[in-house]
Amino acid sequence: MACLVIAGVLGGIGYALFFGGGEGINTGELITANVVKGPFDHIVLEQGEIESSSNIEVICLVKSRGSGTGGTSILWVIDEGARVEEGDKLVELDSSQLEQTLNEDKIRVIAAEANVTTAKAQVEQAKIARQEYLEGVYMTDERAIQNEKLIAEQDLVKAQKALESSQRLVAKGLIKSLQLDADKFAVAKARNELEAAEGRLRVLQNLTKKKMLVQFDSDIEAAQAQLTAYESELLEQQIQLADTEQQIKNCIMTAPAAGVVVHANKYSSRGGNAEFVVEAGASVRERQEIIYLPDPSKMQVKSKVNESRITLIKEGMAVKIAVSSIPGLTLKGRVTKVNRYAEPSSFTSSGIKEYAVLVDILNPPENIRTGMTAEVQIFVQQLEDAIQMPIQGLYEHDNRMFALVKDGPESFRTTEVTIGATNDTMATIQDGLKEGEMVVLNLREHLNLMNLPDVSADDNSEMREIANVDPNAKPVQVEDGPGGGGRPGGPGGAGRPGGGPGGGGGRPDPATIVSRMMESGDQDGDGTISAEELSSLDPSMRDRISAADSDGDGAITRAEIMTMIRQRSGG
Repeated sequence: MACLVIAGVLGGIGYALFFGGGEGINTGELITANVVKGPFDHIVLEQGEIESSSNIEVICLVKSRGSGTGGTSILWVIDEGARVEEGDKLVELDSSQLEQTLNEDKIRVIAAEANVTTAKAQVEQAKIARQEYLEGVYMTDERAIQNEKLIAEQDLVKAQKALESSQRLVAKGLIKSLQLDADKFAVAKARNELEAAEGRLRVLQNLTKKKMLVQFDSDIEAAQAQLTAYESELLEQQIQLADTEQQIKNCIMTAPAAGVVVHANKYSSRGGNAEFVVEAGASVRERQEIIYLPDPSKMQVKSKVNESRITLIKEGMAVKIAVSSIPGLTLKGRVTKVNRYAEPSSFTSSGIKEYAVLVDILNPPENIRTGMTAEVQIFVQQLEDAIQMPIQGLYEHDNRMFALVKDGPESFRTTEVTIGATNDTMATIQDGLKEGEMVVLNLREHLNLMNLPDVSADDNSEMREIANVDPNAKPVQVEDGPGGGGRPGGPGGAGRPGGGPGGGGGRPDPATIVSRMMESGDQDGDGTISAEELSSLDPSMRDRISAADSDGDGAITRAEIMTMIRQRSGG
């Protein structure tokens, strides 16, 4: 139930006692209105900005090179609002550092190519050395040893024949035994030389050959590995060179399609100065948006809605749109998205949460542009035939709504009503009033005419079941320290033991804050700050008071302000 007109319980009793002392009813001071039946529109009114729902983003594709470089500087950028065709130049970035890097990359590529050429030659040399050994050195050594073996075999045969001859001659007594011994030694020597030649041949064929082949194969593999490493280095340098060349090309940014140029300026969430402006000399980082090319056939309004009204808005709701810069232009739209998360808080938001709502513009005309301010009227509810009355005729008491019905010249009746949808001026009545009944609007001045029920006390018995406190728990011991600093408007905080004196003042009383806000905003004294009264306040006060509009009806009551203050103070 939307709370539209509220007064504190104590304030209501005070007014009743004050006005109850009168001796008659001055009906000329009564402001009345009839309960009517007719069409009713529940509207949420907000401001927004027109943008394209289909933007082509032109982003910086130049990679960041190391930390602390600050990005890439813009040398030239096309003017915002210019109409471009596909392929037209949009932005030129500074490529001087990339040009220097390109020269260094070319030198590295040349050096890598030289290393690859040398490594290939070393591989070929290692292969030729292996072939040279097998077909040259090895075969030469093998044949030389084989020749030595043949000579040794020949010498052995000669020595054996000489020994046989000496044995026959010794048997005949023709020669002495000394000659026989010499021939025996000659045979042994020849046999040893033959065995030595055979051993050298076996070593050459079975060991030396294998050892040399292992060495040659190792040299080939090492040379091949070195070649592979140099080839990988060359490929890496070539890729780096190609990447640098591409980065230089990326410094010239062209339009991917026809459209109207919009600079991707970024503004601080605190308001005021921009965080980034697309202009010559500005520095952009990799993947940063620089230019938008919006599609003029797909436009939308992005509006920020206060948290007190965001729950009223649903996707698909009808919207009426008025463009501030084009008087008389009224557009139709539809809510397409309601963000689930609040927008980032700004420095001046005073803790107020706002949620983005996107409204699709149906059949957008050509004369609207991105960045234009628009007023959106979101139709939360539309009733064709609803019983309704002015919101000034409603009075909240004990969390219930009441109205004062004038049955006759001096006959009044207090009735409890059930309200439905509300807007800035009217509230629909679901129960309690009938069409044609007359209700009093300036209730604040005639509370003595109302017969209100007693205020019922809140039942907080269920809190006992929730509490879980250890009865033996000791209080928290506070260490020595300085005194607490209070806010101006109340008594100072007492200093902790061993600390300094108390602060300069305590927190103001919530009722005092509410009274000040109501005095500032409730200009007609009807107990409610209407949308018109709210718009006349200074921006800071307007933002603080509008945050209390929990039911989203555009009007703020005393109870809503009190609820907001208690929530913020943790009460």
